[in-house]
Amino acid sequence: MGPQKCKVCEDANSKYKCPTCLLPYCSLPCYKRHKENPCVKGEPLVESNGSSRTHKQPPRPFEVADEQGWRLEKGQFEALAASEELRHMLKNPELQELIKKIDSSTDVQKDLNTVLEVELFRDFRDKVFATLNPQ
Repeated sequence: MGPQKCKVCEDANSKYKCPTCLLPYCSLPCYKRHKENPCVKGEPLVESNGSSRTHKQPPRPFEVADEQGWRLEKGQFEALAASEELRHMLKNPELQELIKKIDSSTDVQKDLNTVLEVELFRDFRDKVFATLNPQ
């Protein structure tokens, strides 16, 4: 299958997809034009034969009452983003796969316990905690 046409200008071939609704677009001006109207989260892409190309989990509730204290503040996000050591660790494909496993899990607690058995992930967790709670 060749490149899709831009769904905004309907002229050029698309190079990008909207991160929210997955609409294909070709350029920044087309993206800005698309974003003038609100879009909705995209559905899984379905091949013409009916099989799903991507498997999307239903959204998880992040606003659980007993977990309010676990929300990061802007300064904490900035500290994580500024950590060169964390950036370096996140380039590791094995760590990326472990994080993807947790993020796409239907049983997060079980998969988190599984990846915590991996030293690489424990080192990453420890560095995140140290960055968020400097002594």
